[in-house]
Amino acid sequence: MMENNTHSKVMGYICWIFGFMGAHRFYYGKQITGTIWFFTLGLFFIGWIVDLFLIPSMDREADRKYLEGDTDYSLAWIFLLVLGVFGAHRFYMQKWISAIIYLCTMGLFGLGVLYDLWTLNGQIDDINSRDYERFEPAGARRYG
Repeated sequence: MMENNTHSKVMGYICWIFGFMGAHRFYYGKQITGTIWFFTLGLFFIGWIVDLFLIPSMDREADRKYLEGDTDYSLAWIFLLVLGVFGAHRFYMQKWISAIIYLCTMGLFGLGVLYDLWTLNGQIDDINSRDYERFEPAGARRYG
């Protein structure tokens, strides 16, 4: 059985450094707890410290949940976290119109970046699913 490896533990730990703002939880597709971490500084830093030990299981769960493909999750997340207000992650995903809008409006005044924190994994999964369906033979299974 082929193993799906969509997310990186190294990237998870890098995001964990800023995890008191929920970055690693958003990266692994845990939007609700990511938002809670964002507003409570990682549950007052206690949850942030506990997450240091939970990252391997969050990584495995994300690998099972999302489809691997040409659009790399870690690279898109780096673009979002570092240059999101300029739409770099949207340029990377070839979403040209919204990327130009982000570039001209500082990520739709920050609200678009917040939206992408919640939905980026799903957006990449949709892109990779379309690529998978286009190139895989009919009847092939999606997850190994």
